[in-house]
Order: sequence, then C-alpha cells, then structure tokens
Amino acid sequence: MELIHSTTAVYMMASRKHGTIYTGVTGQFLRRIVQHRDGLKSGFTERYGVKRLVWFELHESIMPAIRREKSIKKYPRQWKINLIEQDNPNWDDLFESLLRETPNPDFKI
Repeated sequence: MELIHSTTAVYMMASRKHGTIYTGVTGQFLRRIVQHRDGLKSGFTERYGVKRLVWFELHESIMPAIRREKSIKKYPRQWKINLIEQDNPNWDDLFESLLRETPNPDFKI
C-alpha cells in the first residue's frame, strides 16, 4: 500500500481502548494524524487526549470520504467499537504501521 501525506481518509482515533473516540476525515492523512498526536490543533482531540489512531479507511477522493465520515458519525458508539475491533481488537495505535508503509524513508510531515 502506498501512503503519502496527501492521501484522503476517514479515520477514528481514541484516547485508550474503549476510551473517547473521535471520527474525522482529511485529504492529508499523515499530516492530520501527526497534528492530533502532537496536539498541534486545539479542539476535541487535544482536550480529551485522543492521540491513538485505531481505524482508518482510504478513499480515492474527498466527497466519498466525507459521506462515509457522516454516516459513521450517525451510528451509535457500540457500532463504532465493533468496526474498530473487527480489524484492531486491542485498539493498537496504527500510526507506526503507516510510517513503515510510506515508500520514502526521507518523507517529512
């Protein structure tokens, strides 16, 4: 899988396993995740310590990604937990795996 900073994605971040969940969408996936992790943007994720990337879905363009994000946000919390645990039962932080899959080792966010 080729991931670059401008990849469009829908993602969920958490404070811990079964903790606070944030659902977002972005056209600059890696950059946005770093912003959440490093507290570079004030708001919900900074306030609640939501820094762990626990689920994501890549998209070809922003409009389908926005539709998907809105549909996920309509579901109850348990549905989101089930979606996360389908592929990530321990709620591991997936950020490091993204860096390993980035083709350019000199890539700077």
